[in-house]
Amino acid sequence: MGSAGLTKAREKMMAAGVDEVAIETFAHYYRLLEHGETGMIPEASIEPVEMEALADVEVAEDVAAEAIRHTAVIKLNGGLGTSMGMDRAKSLLCVRRGLSFLDIIARQVLHLRGEYDAPLPLILMNSFRTSSDTMAALARYEDLPVAGLPLEFLQNKEPKLLLDKLTPVSWPKDPDLEWCPPGHGDLYTALRGTGLLDRLIEAGYRHVFVSNSDNLGAVPDARVAGWFAQTGAPFAIEAVRRTPSDRKGGHFARRRSDGRIVLRETAQTLEEDRAALADLTRHRFSSTNNLWFDPVAMKRVLDERDGVLGLPMIRNVKHVDPGDSRSPEVVQVETAMGAAVEVFEGSRLIEVGRDRFVPVKTTNDLLVLRSDVYDIGPDFVLDQTSEEVPFVELDPAHYKLVGEFDKRFPEGAPSMRKAAALRVAGDWTFGKGVEVIGEVSLAADAPRRVQPGAVLSADA
Repeated sequence: MGSAGLTKAREKMMAAGVDEVAIETFAHYYRLLEHGETGMIPEASIEPVEMEALADVEVAEDVAAEAIRHTAVIKLNGGLGTSMGMDRAKSLLCVRRGLSFLDIIARQVLHLRGEYDAPLPLILMNSFRTSSDTMAALARYEDLPVAGLPLEFLQNKEPKLLLDKLTPVSWPKDPDLEWCPPGHGDLYTALRGTGLLDRLIEAGYRHVFVSNSDNLGAVPDARVAGWFAQTGAPFAIEAVRRTPSDRKGGHFARRRSDGRIVLRETAQTLEEDRAALADLTRHRFSSTNNLWFDPVAMKRVLDERDGVLGLPMIRNVKHVDPGDSRSPEVVQVETAMGAAVEVFEGSRLIEVGRDRFVPVKTTNDLLVLRSDVYDIGPDFVLDQTSEEVPFVELDPAHYKLVGEFDKRFPEGAPSMRKAAALRVAGDWTFGKGVEVIGEVSLAADAPRRVQPGAVLSADA
């Protein structure tokens, strides 16, 4: 059974009805943690990786069409958007014309079904906190469910562990805070534990496309599906060139010892290797979190490993109450779904354009998405209208939370097609029809207003 701490954690998970596969997976990582495993990937153990680009790949139309007809789509939808002040699924946030992320995702899928005469099931991996609101929002799309498959399955949960004792934390003020998700690497555990992986295989799906629900660029594109089918690879990830905004983020590399592709996250980088992490000329590619896998290959490896895929561990130290720095420090044991790239022999990477990577992590990103930098066509695919996506930096004291952000853009986002950057310091409210040109910086010590129709530029 292991240590007393693991026994207590098992008992707590069993009492909460957590799936047995998830409990055994947690136990695997607990033992690693107990033996001092940190999950770190030293710079000396890896080297830069090269890859082909989608722009250079030839995919016949019939190959693409056949591949998308055998593809199932999974969207990770467990996030609440708490960093932006939300208390429900982030995907319910309005993006454009009264449409939420979920609305646009559903319509993208429905359009592709008609275009390719494909079943293309859409399945959401929800958390207990996002399930109810999400399913209510999708009820309006009566044609979305596919016979024999659910619209959702639930991710697992695990106990937060006291940093000094590695025992489950108790927090009577808010018992929900005693739990955390195991990271999006839980995708594979949840697919197996719910039986959904078997159902996809039995229904004849050969490819599964997974992406985040807050990335509207992650369309289940037939050309990418065709490329994946042509490779015969068991697993693949779409990558993008890193930019200055990605300096602190994870990247792909190749492990020197066995040549396997690895995904190194920031939390797996030693302090002395932070300069190498930020070196965009050395490590040039980061993950979009858009991945493809063969469900049969996935099942085979999971079965061989008794349900534990064995992804690299990420050891996250936080406070049990993220909003209270005086609350006890805890360890959250997590894994990243993209790290499965190193598990499979013959995994592939492909470089895609930034149009397939439009994540919304902050209100800075949300402003760009709501602006005219992107058009949304009848296929509900984002079309970038500017040569470069402008850099946005809004004062977090006034714009970090969605409610406060919306108050300051009551007539909608400004036009930013001609913008290079918008930096806002202080409390500014924007009127209707404002246009930003080039690099613009606004600063004020007291609340100010940008008048309707104003043209903001460096020369103004």
